[in-house]
Amino acid sequence: MTRFLSALICANLLQLPISAEPAPAEPQAVQEAVQEAVQEAQTEALATEAQNPISNLVSVPFQYNLTPGIGPNEDQTQSLLNIQPVVPFSLSPDLTLVTRTILPVLSQPTATGNQNGIGDLNPSFFFVPKGRGAWTFGFGPTLVLPTASDSSLGRGKWSAGPAAVAVYSKGPWVAGALVNNVWSFAGNSDRSSVSAFLLQPFINYNLPHGWYLVTSPIITANWRATSGDQWILPVGGGVGRLFRIGKQPINASLQAYANVVKPDLFGDVTIRAQIQFLFPK
Repeated sequence: MTRFLSALICANLLQLPISAEPAPAEPQAVQEAVQEAVQEAQTEALATEAQNPISNLVSVPFQYNLTPGIGPNEDQTQSLLNIQPVVPFSLSPDLTLVTRTILPVLSQPTATGNQNGIGDLNPSFFFVPKGRGAWTFGFGPTLVLPTASDSSLGRGKWSAGPAAVAVYSKGPWVAGALVNNVWSFAGNSDRSSVSAFLLQPFINYNLPHGWYLVTSPIITANWRATSGDQWILPVGGGVGRLFRIGKQPINASLQAYANVVKPDLFGDVTIRAQIQFLFPK
């Protein structure tokens, strides 16, 4: 009888369903995974904003350009640090004013050596219609103020002209161009008049973890120069990354350009390093 009862109990136990559900994950591990995913998404979104020159984002870039091989003996070097804060202002529910000011700090080759100091201040004002599409446009005036600390570091003229920006942003791509032209209208009568053009196309391809590839050559033309010395056309690019020090987001990049069209006494290569402090709202 005992053997019969034991066999009956074992048979019933064998028919019981066995749960296949895994043990619940640790709450802390789940929370850390969610936080990491959120931070990664925030980093990618902020990198896209930082690459848009007319985004609704306060930023302070420090852009350093080094051009060796300048002068008749190709033994001089130009150092140019552009301090260029960008500050947006909401004018209405449909319009933003983006201010972009460039203060150059130079070490400029001259006949007697390098002259160090600040150059001409260049503020620009872009009126940007607010939208939600892939394209963003900005239009407005740009000015050049004769603030140079030495005559060799600036034009000595007050200049102004139109400026425009177009930006396409979708998926990993942020691309577009900034363009302006200025003409002098006042200033030192002993200095040559100014008619200068600038075009800065840019293409960014964003990668995981805040990394991106970038090309952003600064193409310039001095319409008052002789035909062979009017243009500077760089070709090249580099790599960048958005990261954080504590809670401060920083965008940094390193690029190299070959100056394939240039004046005779200008250098063949320009190295650009930039660090940009971001202040999201």
